[in-house]
Amino acid sequence: MKKISVLGTGWLGKPLVASLVENGYAVKSSTTTESKLSDIESLGAEAFLVNIEEYKEFDLFLLSKILIINITSKDITAYERLIEQIQDSEIEKVIFISSTSVYPNTNAVVTEDNQTVQKPLTAIENLFRKNRYFETTIIRFAGLFGPNRHPGNWFRGGRKISQPDGFVNMIHQKDCINIIHEIIEQNVWGETFNACSNHHPTRREFYTNAKLSLGMDIPEFEETDKPVFKIISSKKLQEVLRYEFLYDDLLDI
Repeated sequence: MKKISVLGTGWLGKPLVASLVENGYAVKSSTTTESKLSDIESLGAEAFLVNIEEYKEFDLFLLSKILIINITSKDITAYERLIEQIQDSEIEKVIFISSTSVYPNTNAVVTEDNQTVQKPLTAIENLFRKNRYFETTIIRFAGLFGPNRHPGNWFRGGRKISQPDGFVNMIHQKDCINIIHEIIEQNVWGETFNACSNHHPTRREFYTNAKLSLGMDIPEFEETDKPVFKIISSKKLQEVLRYEFLYDDLLDI
């Protein structure tokens, strides 16, 4: 039975762990909150209390062949320490969950070959990318939506939505989980992928539709003369993994 450790059991990590267990993997999963350990165990996974920003060793948690890193920390020093521990562990492959926020707004289509901005997340990506003790595949997810994260609930309290004529880059939780499965099952390592649905409606179209779908009023927008945006391309991911998005029409959510 293949052993997988999942660092982070939040909105994406929890259903991911459940899916991995259901597919026959022996899963170790972590949280930074002691009260949530029982939630992890209820999924059929082995639960661990792990906070990479603390000076502790996580050798038992790292007794796996594959590590999926899905946490929000941007502490570069903490990741350097974590990588040292990974090097001394049984881990052979890493999936690092990143974000398309690493790309600047270029008012154009953006691929993995585009320049990224200098920020902690890109520095952390590079720490994993250059390491030769294990292989890492980096997934840059676009904006996340799905269960308990409906875009119609965003921008409440009269908040106006900026850049209404810019374009939306989003991906559903189920597509995120399926993509992670495909990388593992197809044994695709040492790659960087954008992961975003192919549909890019304007922010005006998307958020108006999202609000109306919940029976809410049409949102207000901050009108601008010149839209600022980027359009994330997932062409590489679709070609390499032969992946088809489950939620590819963002106006049908």
